[in-house]
Amino acid sequence: MTRISECRRVTGESDVLVRLDLDSSSPPRAETGLPFFDHMLAQLGKHAGIALEVTASGDLTVDAHHSVEDVGIVLGEAMSTALGDRAGVRRFASARIPLDEALVSVALDLSGRPYLHYDVDLGRSSAPLGTPPFEPQLAEEFWRAFVNGAKVTLHVTLVYGRNPHHVLEASFKAVARALRDAILVDGADVPSTKGVL
Repeated sequence: MTRISECRRVTGESDVLVRLDLDSSSPPRAETGLPFFDHMLAQLGKHAGIALEVTASGDLTVDAHHSVEDVGIVLGEAMSTALGDRAGVRRFASARIPLDEALVSVALDLSGRPYLHYDVDLGRSSAPLGTPPFEPQLAEEFWRAFVNGAKVTLHVTLVYGRNPHHVLEASFKAVARALRDAILVDGADVPSTKGVL
């Protein structure tokens, strides 16, 4: 079974290409024009144990929102395509990941039903990260777009933490570790009594 996909989305706001291989762990590569976001995507690929390449160009002079959201959409679609009918996957996984003072809890279900619960309150005064700036609240928009494209249920909860960089990095690593476990093939059947996900 080959679990490789390539998806592209071109709009008036962005051009995004994602390549991934769920069964290879070559070094991740992300070039979105947003260095902090690239760092987060690299964490996602590395800790999920997948080969991930993301290239994106967007209207960053307007705002980073379009690029971040569109990367989430395309990454989610690529994930869904690579998973296929999801036969044999573990399906459920969770992770609790610390980064210094921050601790983030994640639960994930490759359910075929998109749902995001995102409880990561950094306050409205959180400063942007990197140059061009990545607004911390954009992480929620990214995950929402991802779950819709991937058709997964995702719960991300900040247990505690103050530093926005640490909190966001812990959240990306936690989602990655949950994905790593959930996509693991350890059977042959679709893991649902309905027979389909």
